[in-house]
Parts: sequence; structure tokens; C-alpha cells
Amino acid sequence: MIEAKQEKQPMSVYSVPTPGIFTRIPGLKWLLVVIPIVYVFTLLLYPMIGLFKLGVTNSDGFTLEYIKHIFLNKVYLDVILITLKISFMVTVITLLISYPIAYLLIRIQSNTWKSIIIALAMIPFWISLLVRTFSWIVMLQDRGAINQALMALGIIDEPIKLLYTTTGVVIGMVHVLYPFMFFSLFSVMKGIDQRLHQAAEGLGARPLTAFLQINLPLSLPGILAGSLLVFVMSLGFFVTPALLGGSGEMMISMVIENYINKTLNWHLASALSLVLFVVTVLILGLAFLALRNHAVLKDVT
Repeated sequence: MIEAKQEKQPMSVYSVPTPGIFTRIPGLKWLLVVIPIVYVFTLLLYPMIGLFKLGVTNSDGFTLEYIKHIFLNKVYLDVILITLKISFMVTVITLLISYPIAYLLIRIQSNTWKSIIIALAMIPFWISLLVRTFSWIVMLQDRGAINQALMALGIIDEPIKLLYTTTGVVIGMVHVLYPFMFFSLFSVMKGIDQRLHQAAEGLGARPLTAFLQINLPLSLPGILAGSLLVFVMSLGFFVTPALLGGSGEMMISMVIENYINKTLNWHLASALSLVLFVVTVLILGLAFLALRNHAVLKDVT
């Protein structure tokens, strides 16, 4: 009888667990948690609390005088409505521009073209915001590139006013913010299984029907996330509206800056900041509620 010989395998060095850095250094994990909390509170929450305190206090103590002044004055209500209108316009336009590009990107098979499109979408991140805004000042002038092109094509006979208008502000803000919408959409749409679309077409559905029934609903989280990001950022945008906009339709950030640096009315500026903060929080709350309801509905169906 031949007995099989079993060689004893050497013990691997990886078989003995080694203590991690959190075990070897007591309290390190708590330190890594506490440091960001202290950082956020010191540099964000504490200044915000102090700023908002100015909006609801005066020499006599707590007061809602400045808040009432804002909501009882038509000028401030118009500023808030203009800010919401411009933010909404920028959000819709960035969505209309970004969605087809993101959809085309996930349908393209060539990795080279995908890389080129992604690189073009990232260009605004590589250029200073101030430089981009000044470039639009040059292009939007009466004798700028846009008016010259429109007159050369015979669309207009004389230059139209684009600079220092709401149109100029929207154009500049769309250029700055569309990458945030694009990458929010692309990150969601690239996870959609394209075989679903192909299967729908294979069963006789038209391409448009397959898109509306499959791709569009599955991309809703990206649409909501991108729209939320762009809209909230637009609410507090300052540099582009200040350089491209006129005095006729001022956004709330420009009014706040005017009260802080020119009229030195810090109480009213703080009250306006508080109103902007509350509006932003309400929008965020509604958006998160919509996202949660969409997730629940998706689980049910």
C-alpha cells in the first residue's frame, strides 16, 4: 500500500492578522471624526450663526424688524423673484444642453470620442471664473463676436443689447454651471443597462417610446440631483451677475454685497442672507423629499 505523503505547507505571513492603525493608536478614529466637526463648526457654522444673529437683533435685543422690512417692501420681493427666475432659467437651460450630450456619450462606443467629450465638458473647471466672465464681456459687447456673427448671418440688422442684461447673466451662468449638471446626469446615466433599451426596440417599440419609457425614468435621479445642484448654486452666485448684469435686475447676492460694502447696513444684509438661507433649505428639503418618494416608488414597482 502506498501512502500519500502530505507536505506541510508553510504558514503564510498573511494568515496572522496584524493590528490596524486604529488599534495601535488609541483614540485616533475619534480624533479623525472630531477634527472635521470642529473645522466645520469653526469656519462655517459659527460665522453663519453670528451673521444671522445680526439679522434678528438690534440694540434692544431680538427683533423681526429687518425680516418684516424685507417682506413688506416690494423692492426686496422683486429681487427675490428675479433671483429665483434667473436660477430657474439657468437650471432649465443647463439641463437641456447637458442631457443630450450625456445621453449621446453613453451611446457612443468609441472610448476616444468619449474622452474628448468629457475633456470638453471639463474645460470650464480648468479656467478661472473671473477669466471666463471677462471673456463673455468681450463676446457680448455690441461689437462683440456674437453680434458680429448674427449680423453676418443676416439674422439681425443692428447689434442687440446682450451685455448688462438678464440674457447676458443667464448665458454666463450657464457656461459656468453646465458641467455640474452634465456630470450629475452622466454619473447616473452610465449605470443604466442599455440592453433594456435594445430589448424594448427588439419588441417593437419605437426609439422615442423606448427612451421615454426606459431611459428618461431611470435618469430622473440624475436630473433631480443636477437640477438641485445648479439651482442652489445659482441662488448665491455673485461674480458673474455682478460683471454681466445691469442695475435694473439685481440678484440677491448683489444686494447683500451692496449693503455690506457700500451702505454698511449689516443688519439688513444679514436679514437678506437669512432669507436666502431659508429659501435654499426649503428647496433642498423638497428635493430630498422628491428623491425619497422616487426611491420608494421604484422599490414598490
